[in-house]
Amino acid sequence: MTTYSGTEEFAGARFIKANFTGATFRFSDVSGVRMRAVDVNGLDIDSHDLFFGTLYVNGVDVVPLVEAELNRQFPGRELQNAQTLDGLREGWLAVQSAWETTVAGAPPDAVHAQVDGEWSLAQTLRHLILATDTWLRGAILRVPQPFHEIGQIFTGAEDMGFDMSIFRADPPEFSEIRIVRAERQQMVTDFLATATPELLSQEREAPWAGDDWRPTVGDCIRVILEEEWAHLRYIRRDLALLASATADST
Repeated sequence: MTTYSGTEEFAGARFIKANFTGATFRFSDVSGVRMRAVDVNGLDIDSHDLFFGTLYVNGVDVVPLVEAELNRQFPGRELQNAQTLDGLREGWLAVQSAWETTVAGAPPDAVHAQVDGEWSLAQTLRHLILATDTWLRGAILRVPQPFHEIGQIFTGAEDMGFDMSIFRADPPEFSEIRIVRAERQQMVTDFLATATPELLSQEREAPWAGDDWRPTVGDCIRVILEEEWAHLRYIRRDLALLASATADST
């Protein structure tokens, strides 16, 4: 199988009667791609940022339909965009309850299992530790070095010049991950318990270099909620696939 990585050669290209059966696109820019008279049976699209744009199928923007269905599947998810303090508190309780159920129901042998190169449950919880450190401890509370050493940073961070020496080289035990994760969850709970509407409206610096966005404190909390719901969906998807594979093998 041929792999194209970091290429710009297909930008603006035209594909006529081309065969992409079984092809995989990862970390790629397909914005503005137009498909006409194509066979899309089994086409599988997964985009964390889907709700920021549009996706037309037969002239219909399906993004609102997808969002409504995800909100149905994950009660409380709609509150990730809440603009009030009460809404953010309710949304945080909802996603934490969903995570508690998911982690408690995960088989021990599935904790470190990966599906198609995606993060395992253990790695995902480590990434959510990092997300809390980034947006609460870093952006909101302005802690100079906010990151815990077991945090899992996003793919490509090292290429962007991020100091990876902050993080521990050896993967931690799942028990330690659970402890640190619980500590970070409590930090968000405690912050929301004492926050005020005035505090939510205050501006902060974006946590990543080169980002000129000036988020409010409320925006930072909403990013945490988006991260929590997005990765919960990924993990439930992958745990279901692992369970299905186990059932098929037996």
